[in-house]
Amino acid sequence: WLYKHNFVKHSEGEYVINDCHTNTVEGFFSLLKRGIVGIYHFVSAKHLDNYLHEFTFRYNTKKYTEENRFNLLLNSCDAKRLTYKNLTSNE
Repeated sequence: WLYKHNFVKHSEGEYVINDCHTNTVEGFFSLLKRGIVGIYHFVSAKHLDNYLHEFTFRYNTKKYTEENRFNLLLNSCDAKRLTYKNLTSNE
């Protein structure tokens, strides 16, 4: 995949050039930080990707109703079972 990478130079007073800005990523990380500090208080490196997936889902469905978000979540769950032993192991 090829991505067109644009950038703004905050150090030179540039914050928006056409549709290039950092507002979206700053909004996402704000949600992630508030969620980790306010809900979970701690995130282990072992499960970091799962937390990121959760908050990506929350961010991408922020305009959905709670009912639609819940139904989408249920429909997208896989059948893999996470046991307590796997959750707490140091592997």
